[in-house]
Amino acid sequence: MFQFLPHSVLQMGTIFLSIVIEALPFVMLGCVISGALHVFLTPERVKKLLPKNKFLSILVGSFLGFFFPSCECGIVPIVHQFVKKDVPTYTAFAFMITAPIINPIVLFSTYIAFSNSIKFVIWRVLGSLIVALVVGVWLAYINKESILRQSLSEEISCTIESNEHQHDHKKEGFWQKCWSVLTHGIDEFFDTGRYLIFGSLLASAMQTYLPTGAMLQLGNTKILAILVMLILAATLSLCSEADAFIGSSLLSLFGSGPVIGFLVFGPMVDIKNLLMMKRYFKTSFMLKFVGIVTVVVSLYALAI
Repeated sequence: MFQFLPHSVLQMGTIFLSIVIEALPFVMLGCVISGALHVFLTPERVKKLLPKNKFLSILVGSFLGFFFPSCECGIVPIVHQFVKKDVPTYTAFAFMITAPIINPIVLFSTYIAFSNSIKFVIWRVLGSLIVALVVGVWLAYINKESILRQSLSEEISCTIESNEHQHDHKKEGFWQKCWSVLTHGIDEFFDTGRYLIFGSLLASAMQTYLPTGAMLQLGNTKILAILVMLILAATLSLCSEADAFIGSSLLSLFGSGPVIGFLVFGPMVDIKNLLMMKRYFKTSFMLKFVGIVTVVVSLYALAI
């Protein structure tokens, strides 16, 4: 039916569909979790649960992903809801960075992908924790500017002013609360889903037309190999449950350090996630965030 189209266009369409099909379930799950947070999590509960000490709060956020696992495809709606519920940004971003890596499913898939080698699991987890601590400390102690887009800041102000509606959830029955969760989750899904589509389209185009073969030949030195692997991680936009199998196939070509950089960087910075983040966060903040993550991951991979 589409034989008249160039082969590259058909290939791009296939990659686009595979990315969307792979990501959609996790985005939907993230939006449902976001709806549950909207209904059941109040700012008062957040203040009771999180330590007042900023550094301890960063640590809590960093390890929360193990008990509250989420793929990076669905992490943005959850972080958005955290911020709306007065979770500090340094805690929310520590969670966003580590949750797609330290959750049990990803740990097990990484272990299997590298022939039951525990050292790659440890390196990957340690790398994510280091990046989370650096970004968390930067947000807590150094960055003084608002990271939220103006429209989102106004939305959060409206949310705070309508706290009476939030308290009404306490008077609702169980099924009414479930309906509220689904209603909010659907709204979040359609709000975030468009950015997933645009991001997947861009990622598929880059996978099709970016000269990957030429990039692979650039990995002659370790630093170049690391940079190539970081670019591949961002453009391939793989799910964190599957990227370890791709990374292990490149181990003999690039070595341990660049592959670990690939595994740590991909769940934190990929095209579809950046476009979804663009919905909520300022471009200037996102550039700083990507820059910090890139530098820290590069130095970590170089040290391995």
